[in-house]
Amino acid sequence: MAKLKLDLHEIYNKSHLIDQALNDIIDEAIDKKIKTVEIIPGKGTGQLKKKVIRFLQQGHIKNKYLRIDKDSKNFGRIFVYFKF
Repeated sequence: MAKLKLDLHEIYNKSHLIDQALNDIIDEAIDKKIKTVEIIPGKGTGQLKKKVIRFLQQGHIKNKYLRIDKDSKNFGRIFVYFKF
């Protein structure tokens, strides 16, 4: 099963780049009909993970995917699932 991965470690402090990277990976998943996207905000203080979840919960983004899961074994990962 194909999966896309987005690691946010390199741009953790550049808010506008984070939003653009998240938009790009979601659009790519939809275009290529990839069912799973793994987003890695890292563990840190948890602020970046909260930002990613807030981004994903926006109405115009939320209706693009099926569901999200926070990895219970690794606090620094979020999975976004799509249904095609």
